Amino acid sequence: MTENGVQAPVPQLRRELGILQATSINMSNMIGIGPFITVPVIIATLGGPQSLLSWGVGAVLALCDGLVVAELGAALPGSGGSYVFLRDSLGSARWGRLMAWMFTWQFLFSGPLEIASAGIGMMQYLSYLFPPLAFHPLLMKLAAGMICALVVFTLYRKIHDVARLMFILWITALITTGWVIASGLAAADPRLLFDIPAGSLRLNWAFLAGLGNGTVLVIYNYLGYNQVCYLGGEVKRPERTIPVAVILSILGVTLIDVLVSASFVSVVPWREMLKPGTPAHNAVASVFMSRIYGGWAAVTMTVLVLATSFACVFALMLGYSRIPFAAAQDGVFFRWFGALHPRGAFPHRSLLLVGALCIVACFFELEQIITALILARILVQFVGQIVALFVLRRFRPEIALPFRMWVYPLPAVVALAGWLYVFCSPIVQPGGWKYALYAFGTIATGLAAFLMNARRKHNWPFQGHAATS
Repeated sequence: MTENGVQAPVPQLRRELGILQATSINMSNMIGIGPFITVPVIIATLGGPQSLLSWGVGAVLALCDGLVVAELGAALPGSGGSYVFLRDSLGSARWGRLMAWMFTWQFLFSGPLEIASAGIGMMQYLSYLFPPLAFHPLLMKLAAGMICALVVFTLYRKIHDVARLMFILWITALITTGWVIASGLAAADPRLLFDIPAGSLRLNWAFLAGLGNGTVLVIYNYLGYNQVCYLGGEVKRPERTIPVAVILSILGVTLIDVLVSASFVSVVPWREMLKPGTPAHNAVASVFMSRIYGGWAAVTMTVLVLATSFACVFALMLGYSRIPFAAAQDGVFFRWFGALHPRGAFPHRSLLLVGALCIVACFFELEQIITALILARILVQFVGQIVALFVLRRFRPEIALPFRMWVYPLPAVVALAGWLYVFCSPIVQPGGWKYALYAFGTIATGLAAFLMNARRKHNWPFQGHAATS
């Protein structure tokens, strides 16, 4: 209540993000640290430049799944993105409630890992500027956690101010990748790019497994084309803005990442990248620039990569902070996290939760983080969304579809097959059982928690007469 007894207005999310801002948020997230830390690891999956074929598989998968996301995002715009898709497509009283819960649950085990991976990658490049840092891994992890804390502080403000800063960071990312591409095209040595070991292109089980592992890492670079969907409640004309931003960001990042990867391999011999702990493995972009221009360019590139990576952490935490908020407002998650800041109108409690989880996640190893986070979300989020689209098309005619994917259902079927291929590839490798255990463990614990909560509240499936959707 105000001083004169009039009810104070309840803070509301504001629709202020247009196509330019939405695309910049997506691309900043997608470019981020990804190509600057994953190219050496991708090269290792097939042992040579032929590993870059994974970019083609990843691009097809990202574009097909992007069309799924674009259709759902245009039809069901709201804060939480995939949470809203699963809940409203499958029915909020029964299966939609379960899947929305499961999405929120698995997000707690995957989203912070994704954000932390960018922070850890930043520390790898910082160690190029300060080599002694590489010998103190605990200090590097602490520093990565401090980066996440700094991002929380930076995001603790109105969405309009955040969008303006996000645009500046996006321009920085484009400058960074543009410099790499231009330099690579000018200094490329085709002999290095096509230094493919004899017999390595034979289509056999080893090749398919390696290609699948490479695609897992490539998909990590593409993650973020759905970022604008998490901010669906703050997007202007979402029926148009979301599909355009999703498709443009996928096409743009595909071109950028393929050219960046080819540039690195054309200047830095791929065998150098395979040696863990070396500058070529930890900070390939810096070594790339030092080979072409010298030390000043390496330092400049390192600083630009750090800025680009910060943009990635920024975009991820911005979008992911809306997921617990949306679930809390629905009553699926703890209601305390469903509040908006009274002056800034942003989900401040949800933001603090995600930030705290990210700081904890910074204490794990980078390559383990990437594989675990991808596998943890494939079955519930990506496969779940595809099933949700099929259900929406078939059983929810009351929901308008302002954007429809092209040549339906082919992209959705291709995306479904692609996600299952990506999920299985690491699991069949030696030690892959750990990732399978992580993925299925999050699902099992999430289902158990849902059933316990539903029984306590007498919700479906423990109602005498379950409500219909």
